[in-house]
Amino acid sequence: MKKINTSPISGMQELLPATQAGFDNLKNQISDVYHRHGYLHIETPVIDRCEILLAKAGGDTEKQIYKVVKTAEAADGADQAMRFDHTVPLARYVVEHENDLAFPFKVTQIGRNFRGERAQKGRFREFYQCDVDVIGRGNLPIYYDADVIETLLDAFKAFGLKTPVLARINNRKIVSGLIKEYNLDLKTKEILGIIDHSEKIAPEKVVEALNELNIGSDRVEKILQFIEIRGNRDTVLVKLNALGIEDDTFEEGVKELDTVMGLLEKAGFGESISADMKIVRGLDYYTGTVFEFNLPEYPGIGSVCGGGRYENLASYFTEQKLPGVGGSIGLTRLFYVLNENNLLSANSKKPIDYAVIPVTDAEIEYAEKVAQGLREEGNAVMVVASGKKFGDKMKYAGNLASKGIVIGENEVRSQVYLVKDFK
Repeated sequence: MKKINTSPISGMQELLPATQAGFDNLKNQISDVYHRHGYLHIETPVIDRCEILLAKAGGDTEKQIYKVVKTAEAADGADQAMRFDHTVPLARYVVEHENDLAFPFKVTQIGRNFRGERAQKGRFREFYQCDVDVIGRGNLPIYYDADVIETLLDAFKAFGLKTPVLARINNRKIVSGLIKEYNLDLKTKEILGIIDHSEKIAPEKVVEALNELNIGSDRVEKILQFIEIRGNRDTVLVKLNALGIEDDTFEEGVKELDTVMGLLEKAGFGESISADMKIVRGLDYYTGTVFEFNLPEYPGIGSVCGGGRYENLASYFTEQKLPGVGGSIGLTRLFYVLNENNLLSANSKKPIDYAVIPVTDAEIEYAEKVAQGLREEGNAVMVVASGKKFGDKMKYAGNLASKGIVIGENEVRSQVYLVKDFK
């Protein structure tokens, strides 16, 4: 027989049980924080119509989606594909169920998404995303922009990271107003792209890219000065106002940035936030607040979380105005980079809480009774009923469980047992 390749497809993550337990623990911590901040959990289908998924897509998205090949019997006349994020499916979900939802709709989705991009270290084609979004009907107060960022900062706080996380915040209206002030509207997409990639390339390459737009050396210099503006709320507001830009969109963006930063400061997150004009987020649907989280002590890791405000995402599906704001933690990549850099606090939790180890087959009945009692208390429990030697049983149990209980003749007779902490 021809030997079949059993390795996972490139770009798909597959973990051993102990590592999977750490991944699941991180996912559960995120879910718990989202729930405590009042976000309602839903699940949207992994497979959706291409016309839905690509309605607001840009760039190379169409080349990256995994299309679904259907048999003639299963075909329903619509091209289908695997979702590549949660945001567009959420817009469809809200339109479909609008009459049954209470607004503002605070919602979380945690699940797998798929992108057929080039797989590389720390970048996966199948990956978990942990999203929070707030959708309004007609309007959505700016308060919720801060609420989303606060929730995500709380999630990172729950991880017990060995290094601080920084939320870098901007507002797309600020850069849009600057572009209008300098009469560069026709170059908006190119300028946003250059700013978005400015940290990933050498400074001279940024200058070169701007010069290639033929917008004049004065404008190039002003854009370069603008994207270097960063820091705390007061410092940045002074520098933005000093630019002397009188465009209404620019002024609205500055006011919204001030409000969001102020709300986060009052919530006690002043040390964890910074205004930064280099944060513009590449996706076209962002219209206001945008943000990315970084680990300042590890700049090579890049963004570990991102999101922003979108006013018109559902416009392809309805004439109803459904503005929203959301953010996403890319859990698969985050778990990978935190593990690679040893940034997660030591976590001794193993896949199983208790291993009950009968010395011989004669003690299995009572061992099962002990296990069932522990399970009723909410514990994960296994009975080690193998034909191995006792020492091998203990080694096996110690690899999988946090605690062990040995059941021998004395334990069966006395109905009393000792709990061994394997740590």
